[in-house]
Amino acid sequence: MNVLFYLTPKCDVAYLEDHDTLRQALEKMEARRYSVIPVLDKKGRYVGTITEGDLLWSIKNKFHLDLREAERIRITAIDRQRDYMPISIRSDMEDLIELALRQNFVPVCDDNDSFIGLVTRQEILKYFRQRLETLEKAAESRT
Repeated sequence: MNVLFYLTPKCDVAYLEDHDTLRQALEKMEARRYSVIPVLDKKGRYVGTITEGDLLWSIKNKFHLDLREAERIRITAIDRQRDYMPISIRSDMEDLIELALRQNFVPVCDDNDSFIGLVTRQEILKYFRQRLETLEKAAESRT
């Protein structure tokens, strides 16, 4: 199964750019109620993810808690604990499932490593629900 069937395209995804500031990250995550958000570079390539925890620990350990100061801090100055691993546009459902076991969403990149969107864990669960329903209908028709 092609992962593109389950893709939320980049135009529908909230993300940060690596030149955004700490304040912008906080505001975007708060507005959308996200706990993790993808980060792209100026060319649209996937850089990684920033989590609420990454922001919190950076504020605590590196910066004074001052929103005016946060306007000057680039998100590249924030230490990230771990990134959500992306998959290639050519990946199959098995690759997607393996990452979704550990991530809320899976970033998808094209052949130029440009971020094109993501697949949410919810979409993967819908896929399995549909497969299960199909199998159940097939079993019922045999009896």
